[in-house]
Amino acid sequence: MGEQLQLGDITVDVVLKDIKNVHLSVYPPAGRVRIAAPERMDLDTIRVFALSKLGWIKAQQTKLQAQARETPREYLNRESHYIWGRRYLLTVTEVDAPPAFEVAHNRIVLSVRPGTDTSRRQAIVEAWYREQLKAAVPPLLARWAPVIGVRVTRFFVQRMKTRWGSCSPAAGSIRLNTELAKKPRECLEYIVVHEMVHLLEPTHNSRFIGLMDRFMPRWQFYRDDLNRLPVRHERWAY
Repeated sequence: MGEQLQLGDITVDVVLKDIKNVHLSVYPPAGRVRIAAPERMDLDTIRVFALSKLGWIKAQQTKLQAQARETPREYLNRESHYIWGRRYLLTVTEVDAPPAFEVAHNRIVLSVRPGTDTSRRQAIVEAWYREQLKAAVPPLLARWAPVIGVRVTRFFVQRMKTRWGSCSPAAGSIRLNTELAKKPRECLEYIVVHEMVHLLEPTHNSRFIGLMDRFMPRWQFYRDDLNRLPVRHERWAY
């Protein structure tokens, strides 16, 4: 069931679901606001909740609207791409052979069959990024598990539009955004630690902040650095 609330010039989409708690989200790029609430909760109660979070909503919208965004990628010669925070220029070569992706000095060489379209080129590049992330994460998990005192049973790498990572405390698993392979390695490490700490404390309360301060004193610097970097261009379907 879908409803809408109007808080001044802010429209809030409300979805009533079979859940126990209220979940508030602000989505990029423009800052669309969505509240998922238990089916039994009435709109007046949801409105009071939304009003109590109005300052946070506006701050999130301002941050999202100010964040730089990449231009759409076409996977053509001399296009800029990033690997672990470093800029490379793309060179596309057409060869009658299986696709290949190679990093050479300050260049990325993408070899594809003649006539390969943009969507297929994108899929090849994104698959390569996923493999880089899959290789980079296990050493980080091994390093931080004894420090934090948790064990990640499984991790997943996938394209995510609204988060750098997420976790499932009940399953002991974490999910990471493939875009992290484009960012500096310390940003990936921060997100891994962030999600591992969520296995101890699922919310962003004072206990979570205290744990982050203890395990990674510079975590807010890495968070701000990550949030300053351009994010991927997306077509958003609401």
